Amino acid sequence: MAFTVAVATLLAILPGSAAAAIATGGAPTAAGGPPAPPSATGAPSPGAPSAGVLSLASAKTTPRVSFYYGVRSPSLRFEIESTQAKNDLRVDVIDETGEAVRSFYRNDVEPHSTVGIRWDGVTATKRPAPNGRYSFRVVSQGTSRIARRASTSSESLGLSFDFYGYAFPILGKHDYGNSGARFGASRSGHTHQGQDVMAVCGLPLVAARGGRVQYSTYDGAAGNYIVIDGKGTPYDTAYMHLAEPSPLKEGDLVRTGQPIGIVGDTGDATACHLHFELWAAPGWYEGGSPIDPLAYLKAWDAYS
Repeated sequence: MAFTVAVATLLAILPGSAAAAIATGGAPTAAGGPPAPPSATGAPSPGAPSAGVLSLASAKTTPRVSFYYGVRSPSLRFEIESTQAKNDLRVDVIDETGEAVRSFYRNDVEPHSTVGIRWDGVTATKRPAPNGRYSFRVVSQGTSRIARRASTSSESLGLSFDFYGYAFPILGKHDYGNSGARFGASRSGHTHQGQDVMAVCGLPLVAARGGRVQYSTYDGAAGNYIVIDGKGTPYDTAYMHLAEPSPLKEGDLVRTGQPIGIVGDTGDATACHLHFELWAAPGWYEGGSPIDPLAYLKAWDAYS
């Protein structure tokens, strides 16, 4: 209950962008159910593919920023105009070089019928797509004629979006502290295995990478903490000193950008902050080793 109240209070006082991130990142959907599955890729027309002279009557991509295994997948909804009654189409996800990283086939599409495509961020080679700007492109299967409006820009068509593999884990003002906050800094009997990110108690924390919760418990040193096995990566991420126990339990699936708790100072902490750890395979205290996460955090911070 306290976690819910804290997030509700922050929604009222945080800037619009941060509040929006919390609102879209809490429950996977407004109803609390799992996110919608990705669209089936389909298959090319079994006969000779055919399409008329195409144009886009409408086209919209949402959201404009998406994360791999995130709460909301990049989605396109469009309608075509055509000189033909039925049209065999291909919808490509293209990267900044214009290369198609995934394709979806839709056959016998009629003009002014709505077509929806949802991409899960996985390429045709079954790997998570790298960070970057992507666009949806609608073409005819037979001739690869691109369906356009008067402008040929994907930006003006509203088909472009940014896609990232990780989200920055703190929604709010923060800094990286002094030398004592760094990975490898001296501690009593050991060295610091993560990076401390200083932030006021009560700010929401989100999963930098979605996956499965491995641990969600309390420790005298770490305080309330949670460890997540990152989906599609060899890495585990750990979040420590949470103000309250995470609402997520061991075995739960969590999406990139989904709230996992709030900043606190539980355990062996002298100030409000997130202690963040990044571990290589096979994982957190399972034979893996900690990695200095500062460069990664700063990279995620730059676009979040």
